[in-house]
Amino acid sequence: MTGVSGRALVLDEPLSLWGGMDPTTGELIDAHHPQRGARLTGRVVVMPSGRGSSSSASVLAEAVRARTAPAAILLGEPDLILAIGSAVAEELYGVAVPIVVLPADRLAAIRDGTALLIGRDGSVKTA
Repeated sequence: MTGVSGRALVLDEPLSLWGGMDPTTGELIDAHHPQRGARLTGRVVVMPSGRGSSSSASVLAEAVRARTAPAAILLGEPDLILAIGSAVAEELYGVAVPIVVLPADRLAAIRDGTALLIGRDGSVKTA
């Protein structure tokens, strides 16, 4: 996996990709999410945690296949399901979505729209 870059999409609430992201368009489709309609494609999605379904792994892998996946996902706590989705996408399609866990203060300091670089080592820097 090489480093990736993208603009931060800071979500106000956690998101389950299952029922929350349309993998064919990259759109946030959860009817109850405050950022419904946002595009995750190519963005560095920033959220305190994932939410819910084990099917999120398959949605992330499908989004990689469809080229609508986020560039990376930054979390405040580990999410095994998202990590599995990234690993499956790398195995099937040769593309992994970096999943990086940051301390709460670093995560909270990221502003929506900030250009970020995610290194191969999981480092997160502003561009």
